Amino acid sequence: MKKLVASLLIMMFMLLAIAPAASAANPDRGGFMGFIAGCCFGIRSGAAYNDGKELHWREWCMIIPVVGLVVGIMNGVTCSGGTTTADLARQYGAMYY
Repeated sequence: MKKLVASLLIMMFMLLAIAPAASAANPDRGGFMGFIAGCCFGIRSGAAYNDGKELHWREWCMIIPVVGLVVGIMNGVTCSGGTTTADLARQYGAMYY
């Protein structure tokens, strides 16, 4: 198990060293925060972060163990009502969506 964790850490650090050089499209984004956004919040959030969008407070709350469950249920209830990203952009602003 220790070898697996050590191998994953080495691979992560190698990717972090390569990722900023490979992504010259937006020099202000990507890198470590792009990695965290993609790893913890999913590919949509990671790509949106690299496009210049900020992470919404609901996405940040998903990484807190008990709070993440409550926010996940809130997200499900919100989405079950037919909310689209255009609705969220009107409500929270284009900075997030």
